[in-house]
Amino acid sequence: MTALAQPASLHFDNPSVPTNLNEIALDEVLDSLDPLRHFKNDNSDFAEQNDEDTVVIPSQPRSTLGEMIRLSFPADSPVVSISLKVDASPGCGGITWPAGEVLSNYITYRGIGYLRGKNIVELGSGTGLVGLVAGALGGTVWITDQAPLLDIMHQNVMLNNLQSRVSVCELNWGEKLPLEIPPPELILAADCVYFEPAFPLLVQTLSDIAQSSTEILFCYKKRRKADKRFFTMLKKKFTWKEVEDDPDREFYNRKAISLLTLTKRP
Repeated sequence: MTALAQPASLHFDNPSVPTNLNEIALDEVLDSLDPLRHFKNDNSDFAEQNDEDTVVIPSQPRSTLGEMIRLSFPADSPVVSISLKVDASPGCGGITWPAGEVLSNYITYRGIGYLRGKNIVELGSGTGLVGLVAGALGGTVWITDQAPLLDIMHQNVMLNNLQSRVSVCELNWGEKLPLEIPPPELILAADCVYFEPAFPLLVQTLSDIAQSSTEILFCYKKRRKADKRFFTMLKKKFTWKEVEDDPDREFYNRKAISLLTLTKRP
């Protein structure tokens, strides 16, 4: 996938990378040079579970520039079908990722009664997939991300005729929740753990907008050892446990994907 190709210069012989760094410090330097370096193509379905540094990303259709796709949940007997414009031009958020599909499938499994009438905020929405599914299931949803992704989210809301259920809003992690978004009863986040400098900002935003009673569904794909640093930061403000009632859990766990419920500490 050309948009995510790793620059050949990001190796230990790169003169801009100091050679006397420990593993974590080296990760930080390399991340600053290429935030997407840890996303690498792999022809296998998923990495060996004991290889913590191996990263697998989903195959994207051709160049993922201005593509249209349709995703259904659950795939075998669809309850919800969503049309999406996907485009890697604004960055990795403009395409779909496996954790987003896992979370979309789970909230569909929980059913319309689970989401109807709830105020819901999705963080790091990208294309807006998860929030669109939540809106189609009756939630009142705000899908949020940085400015470059707002246009593709607006287009996807209109493509699915969900303007009455789903609103688009800019939210940069670490900043205050915009005034037009009410305190959420449910927070959704999928594939938000990938860029280490953003870890403390994501934790801060989760802490700022959540109450101890707020339900948070957090789905992520394990990609590298440095992801542990995010959870070290997270545990200062939240506890978590794995979702156990998802019938697909065993399947996506084998692909290094976890679906968690977070609870804010008192």
